[in-house]
Amino acid sequence: MIRINLLPFRAARKKENVRRQVSIFILSFTFVFIAAFIWHFRLAGKIADLNTRLENTKVQVAKYNKINQEIAEIRKKLDMLKKRTAVIEQLDLDRKAPVQLMASLTDLLIPNQMWFTMLDYRDQTVKIEGIAMDNQVVADFMSHIQAYDSYNNVKLSSIKHEKLPGVDLNLKSFGITFLKSMSEQPNLTIAEKTKKK
Repeated sequence: MIRINLLPFRAARKKENVRRQVSIFILSFTFVFIAAFIWHFRLAGKIADLNTRLENTKVQVAKYNKINQEIAEIRKKLDMLKKRTAVIEQLDLDRKAPVQLMASLTDLLIPNQMWFTMLDYRDQTVKIEGIAMDNQVVADFMSHIQAYDSYNNVKLSSIKHEKLPGVDLNLKSFGITFLKSMSEQPNLTIAEKTKKK
């Protein structure tokens, strides 16, 4: 009977299995290492890309902040310009208001029978002092003022005899107040004193 010694074959097989397992382990480790390296490389690329985008965004935010500051300064200048324009327009209205008031009162004046000695214009109140030929002239002047659309609440504050030196007439010195109905009124005082002869 032939006997075969199988021990060297089993040992060789065992060695082969160990070698195969070591090779599989090394290949698996290498594959895991390569996969980890690739994953790390991709993450590093994404992080670098995100950092680049973050820097670009910061640059754009700084640029837009500068633009916003310029816009805010322009708005402040525009607001100041609007306020100055409004002041100029109001000053223009205030400049024209006394002339318009004098023109309208001159139209209401009864010619050759009365004249003003003082005109005071503050807020909405107009005070007039003057001299008239008689009481009827003062009454007619008050009626003219009352009939004017922009004037109301006409009141006679005073009336008295006035004797001018060198003139043989019994004149009437009067004072009238009324309201001028406008939104805003300038402050104005015009005084004209009669010259004593």
